Amino acid sequence: MNASHIKVLALNGSARNDNDLPVLLQYVLTELEREGIQTELVELRMTMIHACLACDECETLRNGQCAQTDDMGNTLIEKMAQADGILFGSPTEEADISPQMKALLERACSVAQANHQMFRHKVGAAVVSVHSAGAIQAFDTLSHFFMVNEMVVPGTSYWNAGIGRQGRTVDSSTDDYATMKTLGKNMAWLLENLKGQFAFPDLVEIVSQ
Repeated sequence: MNASHIKVLALNGSARNDNDLPVLLQYVLTELEREGIQTELVELRMTMIHACLACDECETLRNGQCAQTDDMGNTLIEKMAQADGILFGSPTEEADISPQMKALLERACSVAQANHQMFRHKVGAAVVSVHSAGAIQAFDTLSHFFMVNEMVVPGTSYWNAGIGRQGRTVDSSTDDYATMKTLGKNMAWLLENLKGQFAFPDLVEIVSQ
């Protein structure tokens, strides 16, 4: 199937470039690209993202944007809105997601809910890298974003986490590799069925009832 009209945005929430998270994300993206799906990877460490101010201005504006305009927040929120699928990646920091990712998720969630749930029925998946402990907490935090925004989440063969710290130790011989590869395949299948020629015509109506 030609899925070139489908796009997945991947966001790497790590402040470092020497951990395993980019490797894990790339395993997922490779499977999506094999299906002809367009992908884009954004490194949050290369951007400035302020924390949410809880000002509720997005409720007043209702223009699909956050009231803060002096950083990359609105650019990233717009990219998320335009994508068919969103792939979040975060290292485990203090047993949760990175501050950069947390800031983006809080602002994007507020904007989406102020604008008729603008991420509704998009496909969302999460990937977490961890050194020792806390990965499930971080994965849970990312997954809550998908749930509260009425998104559709694909499963995989194990928890969406890879163990490693530096030196890109995750390789094709590990269970982490198999988990990410399966996640990519399942995400592609779900996107193709939701957006492609075999889309279920009544899915939106079923989910919204």
